[in-house]
Parts: sequence; C-alpha cells; structure tokens
Amino acid sequence: MHRSSFLKACSFTDTITSMKKPFVTKEKLDEILLEYPTPFHLYDETGIRSTARKLQEAFSWNPGFREYFAVKATPNPSILKILKEEGCGCDCASLSELMLAERCGFQGEEIMFSSNDTPDEEYRYAYDHNVIINLDDISHIEHLKKILPSFPKKMSCRYNPGGIFSAGESHEGFQVMDTPGDSKFGMTRSQISDAFKELKELGVQEFGIHAFLASNTLSNAYYPKLAGILFQLAADLEQKTGCHVTFINLSGGIGIPYKPEDRENDIALIGEQVRQVYDEILGTAGMNDISLYTELGRYMLGPNGCLVTKVRHLKHSYREYAGVDACSCDLMRPAMYGAYHHITVMGKENLPLDHVYDVTGSLCENNDKLAVQRSLPLLAEGDILVIHDTGAHGHSMGFNYNGKLRSAELLLCSDGSVKLIRRAETPEDYFRTMIF
Repeated sequence: MHRSSFLKACSFTDTITSMKKPFVTKEKLDEILLEYPTPFHLYDETGIRSTARKLQEAFSWNPGFREYFAVKATPNPSILKILKEEGCGCDCASLSELMLAERCGFQGEEIMFSSNDTPDEEYRYAYDHNVIINLDDISHIEHLKKILPSFPKKMSCRYNPGGIFSAGESHEGFQVMDTPGDSKFGMTRSQISDAFKELKELGVQEFGIHAFLASNTLSNAYYPKLAGILFQLAADLEQKTGCHVTFINLSGGIGIPYKPEDRENDIALIGEQVRQVYDEILGTAGMNDISLYTELGRYMLGPNGCLVTKVRHLKHSYREYAGVDACSCDLMRPAMYGAYHHITVMGKENLPLDHVYDVTGSLCENNDKLAVQRSLPLLAEGDILVIHDTGAHGHSMGFNYNGKLRSAELLLCSDGSVKLIRRAETPEDYFRTMIF
C-alpha cells in the first residue's frame, strides 16, 4: 500500500468510544470503601494485562519487539512487576527510576535509560548496571569520555527533526500534531550523524535511534509516519556512517480517548501499518533485522487507572462548586495542562447531566480544579466520583503543596480481590526530611 493511502486508512478507520464506564462496579467500590478511605488511585490488573497483550500481538511480526514501559507514568512496584510478567522492559529517566526498575527484577538490557541534562553519577550507574543508554545530546559524549572506563557496545541516540510534525489527514489536510522544533529533547540530523561516527570510534558496535515527536495522539497515522522518518534515517545513517543500527525506539505518543466522543486508536492497525513501512524502507535496504521498541506509558496504564474521591462540600456562589477530598496534589493534569478527565458519579450514571459544577480540591490555589463547568447529575455530599484515565501521570505527578499528603494506590486484581500497593502518606512522612 502506498504511504498516502495507508495514512488515509489510518485516519478514517478509527472508532469512536460510546460511553465511558468505570472498570469497577459500584458494588465492588462500596466494598472497597469499607476498608480504604477516599481519595485513592485504583488500577485494573485485567486491563493492564489485556493492553500489554494487544500491543505485543500488534507488533509480533517483529521478532525483537519490546515495550519499554515509561516508569515515570506509574512508578509502582506492583504495576511494574505485572508488566515484567507480560514481557515488558522499563524506560527510566532518573537514578531513582533505575533503582526502582532493578528492585522489581528488571536487569541489563531490559532497561532503557532515556534522560536529559544527565548527572555524571547517573551515567555511571547506568553503565555499571549494563542498561541501554539513550543519549539526548551529542555534547554528552565528552562527559562520558571523562567518567566511563570504556563505552558500552550498544547505545542509542535521541533524534529531533525540528520544525512542525504533522500526520494523518482531516478535511482540511494534514493534522498538525506537535512542534519538535520547540522541544528541548534530541539531536539534529547532522548531530546524530556525527554522534554515531564518534561513538563508533569509541567502540560502540550496535546503534539505536529514539524519537518522541508528539504526545497523546488520537490518530492511527502517528506511529506509521514516525516510523517512516526513523526507518529512513536509519537507512541513511547506516549507509553514510557504516554504523550498524540494531534497534529503533518509536517511544510513546499513542494517545487515549479521555473524552467519550474521542476516537480510540486501533493498535492492531497501527502495528500492521508500521510493518508495511518497515518492509517498504528497511526491507528494501536489507535492514530487516532491526528490532522495534515502544515506550507507551499513557497507552499502557492511562485507562487502567482511576481516582476515586468523595464530595465533601457543595458551595453555591457565582458558580456551583463541588468540593471533593482529592485535589491537584492527587491529579495535577487538569491544573497544569487544562486536561479533561471524565467523571462518573457512582450510582447516578443514568441520571440526566442537568447541573454544572466546578469540581474543586482544597488547595489555596484557584486552579485547583479537577473539572471546570462540567455537566453532572445533581450532586450531594457523600457522593463518590470516579475520575477516569488517571492510571498514567496521575499519582506519579503528585506533590505536597499546602502540606497535602499523597493518597494510597490500590490494585483491583484479576481474581476480584483488592490489595494495597502503596499506602497513603502520613504527617510523619511529610515531616521526615525536615530538620527541626
């Protein structure tokens, strides 16, 4: 299939999600609430495993395929161990994440270290533990010369093509997805070529390419378009530098349908379209031994987690406010990005959405709003709200402003049981690093 033809196919074969329903029933949630007070983040083991298997199946045509889960999205040992059982690796961005991955049983090349502005001690740790180092900038090579006894046999470099990235087609033409030229990450084309040459002279034998050009894309065309760019780059670099490219990391960027009307990506179609580009470019170049990696934090965990909170107060002033016991410390995305997270009022799913509320937390900041002017059923004190799609970049982005304490994390296991996988913080946790 010609490139433009499959991009059209990608764009128009998406399906629209009909109705957002929590993965936990009201009856099960009532049972959980008898033991665990709100607020808490709840994760769905069955959903996590199902998502991992669908991804693996979509790319099973590539023998070396591996998902390197972005630890920053959900850095919880129980979650990481589930993903390890499903064949995933870990993508880490800091020393603590490297240590966490190792404590969960990941070793060596099961870990990718993709950092930026990286401290020397973190490079040393990554080197000593034989993880794959993914360089963000060519200047870091000089730092590595000073601090490492030798260079690893396998390394990766992060690429940034600059400009504006577009993919997919709409009625107006190509859809602008992001602006890599504004991003602090990655090397230019000339820099990555020079980096490969220098690394080869320093003893590197296997090379990887990594790029992250757009975030939360709701288009099946994103990965195929990105793959085409990286596959062609790999073919050019191998020809011009003589470096043997053995893996390409498509990173993250596949989005999830936060809103009920959003289109859901078709991972099976995405995998098939990437395969076609792979055959077209790498197969033609005789480079069909290249392994593909992904780094899908949001896609893997986002829909498989939710934030459960209780209505504490109802305020009637210039607007209607529903004050809940969660706040932006539990879910930063709405305050930070203006992000939408769907809300289900448990037990009132079939009532008309005939009232409009700002759903707020108790921080001394006016942007501490989990929803703004949201149509919901008539609320009452004590109502339980499920805030959807918080499984990635939810609890992990928590903070302690106003002395707020981070909530617990629970896992709804495949057998129906529930277990505590991170306890809620206490005041003593908050005071622990203070010097009185």
